[in-house]
Amino acid sequence: MFFVLLLVCFPLCCEAQQRVNALFVGNSYTQVNDLPQMVQQVAASMGDELTYQSNTQGSCTFSQHCSNLSMSLICSGGWDVVVLQEQSQYPSFPQSQVEFEVFPYAQRLVDSIYAHNPCCEPLFYMTWGRKNGDAANAVYFPVLATYEGMDSMLCERYTCMAQQNDASLCPVGRVWRYLRERHADIELYQSDGSHPSVAGSYAAACAFYTLMFHRDPDSITFSADLSETTARTIRSAAHQVVYADLAQWQRPRPQATFEVASVEGNSVTLVATAHHADSLLWDYGDGSSATTAAADTVTVHTYAAAGDYTVTLTASRHCMQEDYSFTVSVAGDSTAGTSPTASADCAVVVYPNPASDCLSIVVPAEMVRPTATIYAIDGRVVARPQQAATDSRILELHLGPLPEGEYLLQLVDATHRATAKVIVHPLGNPASAF
Repeated sequence: MFFVLLLVCFPLCCEAQQRVNALFVGNSYTQVNDLPQMVQQVAASMGDELTYQSNTQGSCTFSQHCSNLSMSLICSGGWDVVVLQEQSQYPSFPQSQVEFEVFPYAQRLVDSIYAHNPCCEPLFYMTWGRKNGDAANAVYFPVLATYEGMDSMLCERYTCMAQQNDASLCPVGRVWRYLRERHADIELYQSDGSHPSVAGSYAAACAFYTLMFHRDPDSITFSADLSETTARTIRSAAHQVVYADLAQWQRPRPQATFEVASVEGNSVTLVATAHHADSLLWDYGDGSSATTAAADTVTVHTYAAAGDYTVTLTASRHCMQEDYSFTVSVAGDSTAGTSPTASADCAVVVYPNPASDCLSIVVPAEMVRPTATIYAIDGRVVARPQQAATDSRILELHLGPLPEGEYLLQLVDATHRATAKVIVHPLGNPASAF
């Protein structure tokens, strides 16, 4: 009986196996020592599975990868991770040259990754400075004369590419620098002072495993035939540089916060602040929901009855989602039975838009003497234009007190609701200035 219980319970004590399908796009720095296979062996020692393909011709650049097999593989889809490694020197060159020869092609590759693999994680491979710097190019760019100078340039440029393209970054160069400064006895280079030794590739493999599987490299048991002391030291460096600060190297997850800006009867105005999000899904807690672009930070919802409602906001980007919840209390009023929720929203025309000092609001024909409110992006009520005593279909709003920026106009009557974005610009329509 005791033996049977061990068989039943043992799997519950182990972490679930993870599977990642990766594409490695690079050149000899990825090819030497077969880095993709080494990452696969590291993963297997942890009970995880890496399947991969690679295109790593020597000296290949991002611009070349944009028109060779790499682009075909990217467009075939199905990848969980695509690793991107530029030619070893290019990112360290002067800024103007990098902006012309590197950055546009990095963007093209990442754009293609997201277009054909919506849930894929682009992962830039930050390489390292040459052992004694790049003497040949230091004549034109002196900072490259030393390892430290070249390595710093590579770190800066790869960090920029990751940030500009909403991608993750594998800081192999930082792991190497950590080892060079603290464990100089470990030889990371081959005799050419450029390509990685087995120890150098093992450091890269531990860093990549950590980022791909989000697990502590200290627990890796595969050692690539290195001594256990050397392998353990390298794993510890990957832990300190990568795992201990994992969020720094991963592409940012969508974030959002929201608050109740106002409650008027059964109508609630909610204001969201979103970062790194493409879309926002509002679940109002009464069985209804709405999806808005992340830029549309103000939403208005009218409840059919008084009560407490749990509103959930879901921020989404690249198949990543984060949920945020908040309780809204609605007191209700006499108009609750004829709430705007019962009918479709109607369109409202405003002109000119952008406007400078005066805005005209054309009241939709289906609305009867609506209440007009102008909200700032943060949800504050900044103006309430009043309809004339006559049954005019035009509301006039003087914008003099409003600073330049974007606002939300809301019209509400007993049975309808209409909203429009209003832009205040000191010159009115910017096109008129030309």
